Amino acid sequence: MKTINDFNFNHKKALIRVDFNVPLNKEFQVTDITRIQAAKPTIIKVLEDGGSCVLMSHLGRPKGVQEEFSLQHIAATIRDVIGVDVQFISDCIGVEAEAAVANLEDGKILLLENLRFHDEEKKGDVGFAEQLSKLGDIYVNDAFGTAHRAHASTSVVASFFGENKCFGSLLAKEIESINKVMMTGEKPITAILGGAKVSSKITIIENILDKVDHVIIGGGMTFTFIKALGGQIGNSLVEDDYLELAKSILEKAKAKGVEVHLPVDALIADRFSNDANTQLVDTTKIPDGWMGLDVGPETNALFTDVLSKSKTILWNGPLGVFELDTFSKGTIALGNAIVAATENGAFSLVGGGDSVAAAKQFGLSDKVSYVSTGGGAMLESLEGKTLPGIAAILNG
Repeated sequence: MKTINDFNFNHKKALIRVDFNVPLNKEFQVTDITRIQAAKPTIIKVLEDGGSCVLMSHLGRPKGVQEEFSLQHIAATIRDVIGVDVQFISDCIGVEAEAAVANLEDGKILLLENLRFHDEEKKGDVGFAEQLSKLGDIYVNDAFGTAHRAHASTSVVASFFGENKCFGSLLAKEIESINKVMMTGEKPITAILGGAKVSSKITIIENILDKVDHVIIGGGMTFTFIKALGGQIGNSLVEDDYLELAKSILEKAKAKGVEVHLPVDALIADRFSNDANTQLVDTTKIPDGWMGLDVGPETNALFTDVLSKSKTILWNGPLGVFELDTFSKGTIALGNAIVAATENGAFSLVGGGDSVAAAKQFGLSDKVSYVSTGGGAMLESLEGKTLPGIAAILNG
């Protein structure tokens, strides 16, 4: 696996695919700099080697050229985070862009305009990718968040660089972290799968059964499993079409010697609200008119015990409706148990939008081993799919 550490960028122009699809407020100011900070080590390595950086990214989902999606809005924030002035060019291909790159001095950064102002980017257009390829000597993919897309800038462009292509430090870390869970993890390995629906996690569950020792199920998907086993779930979220599949997953897990842990008690509510009436009940005995919105203390104790004995942990999905304070306790307890296991030497990977949001919200991000930057890309990796952006570098 070639990374930026395999190259010396002295007098070289690095064409770097970053993921600067960052949130902006109404004044077009960046409200979360996490993704820019994540790309900093790669950019600094190139500059310290004596090279220059040509940064390309998308922002939002523009339909053609739309000023509100211009990357010009984030140039000042990139400068503040990296500590180096950022030049901006109002296109990502063409004569103007090529001239700006030709004039780019060592130690400098050039930011290209939004790739998705051109329809050819999402189409994976070869001609468009070829034009992008003229803007650097070495191609660096450091955008895990888009690695599952076969777009011009994420996979097609790599074919024009021969051996002169590599992973940036962020993407290399993402691959390494997922491999630690899926291939080289120290046992016992525990996967926590939460969230609303079984249907969105089926492929992941089926793919990881050969690799893990424990699966903890949480969130709304709990109740499809509970109902499949004959429990009463009241008005809790359920996918009736997946009851048989849930049952077969439990049978497969048992046959493979994987322990599946379901919540044993639930905090239930009479409506979806912070100030709803609540009560604690057995997860198999939820009365009609009530729905499970968080796990209870017995479940917290059970899950904490499993995690305390784990050496490798994957967390994908919350245990309850953590956005509502009343139903956040289970997810917080889970996060704290993962942190404690990490402090005791376990490797912990947090990935998937809601888990990452929960880790941030409760101040756990810097207390786990790694927080993934790519929701969809991570899910597809866990499903066992080869991501186009990764394959393009690995396949020479």
